[in-house]
Amino acid sequence: MTAVPESNSLTASHDTAASPSPAPADRRRWVPYLLSLPALALFAVLLLVPLAMTALLSLNSFGFYTGIQDVWQFGNYLEIFSDSYFHEVFLRTFRIAFLVTLICAVIGAPEAYILRRMRSPWRGICLLIVLGPLLISVVSRTLGWALLLGSTGLINQGLMAIGVISTPIEFMYTETGVVIALTHVLVPFMVLSVWASLQRLDPQIENAALSLGAKPFTVLRRVVLPQIIPGILSGSIIVFALAASAFATPAIIGGRRLKVAATLAYDEFLNTLNWPLGAAVAILLLIANIVIIVGCNRLIERRYKQVFE
Repeated sequence: MTAVPESNSLTASHDTAASPSPAPADRRRWVPYLLSLPALALFAVLLLVPLAMTALLSLNSFGFYTGIQDVWQFGNYLEIFSDSYFHEVFLRTFRIAFLVTLICAVIGAPEAYILRRMRSPWRGICLLIVLGPLLISVVSRTLGWALLLGSTGLINQGLMAIGVISTPIEFMYTETGVVIALTHVLVPFMVLSVWASLQRLDPQIENAALSLGAKPFTVLRRVVLPQIIPGILSGSIIVFALAASAFATPAIIGGRRLKVAATLAYDEFLNTLNWPLGAAVAILLLIANIVIIVGCNRLIERRYKQVFE
């Protein structure tokens, strides 16, 4: 019988004791998933489950004498795709959302850059003014715009008093009024997004470009703009999604005549009681939002890489 050397046996026992057991390592790997489980459960209950129920409801049929029938069919979607009235409503919705996004980008990006160049305490005061619309109730804010934009409102009366116009301009119940009111409340989201991008920009880079002979406009175009494009993209996504799904502002400023997808779904649910058709409108609005946002984001990012890389 061969005896095992004492040194080898001690080394083997030391390695065995020092090596970690596989069970604790496996448990540590699952710790992040377990910690995120409550948030995922809350997300699923408050968002995914209602969306799934809305999608299932959109597949039911509806009759004025029979009510909602638990029959799965695509009649609601076929009605939306085949009726020009729904085409006009969705086209108006995304036209308003695009205009609001474009105006917010034109106003919000320079505004964020100017705020970054300001010194205290003016920076904090101006930032509070910019964020002011978010601190007011959406209904109160929209009713205020209705008073301003009316035919006897402050804007029309002021323009008529100084002789710019002779008759009141129709802002109420028009796309122009809805775009103005939505831009007022959604500009802060663009400003905050661009502001976050500007925080990563070193001011000395601009000074270095100026010291090398670059014009101020060239510095903005070649140095500042590439740095804030991610902020403009993220802000545009937020603004477009909120503008396309807005309800209170189009309902008050646009009224009954100027329908958008959100007010159309509301009317189908509460006025005509055609819940399946309203659910189909809501689902199509969600899908169209996702497709447009993802597609534009991919396209702009590809163009951004081609130009600046």
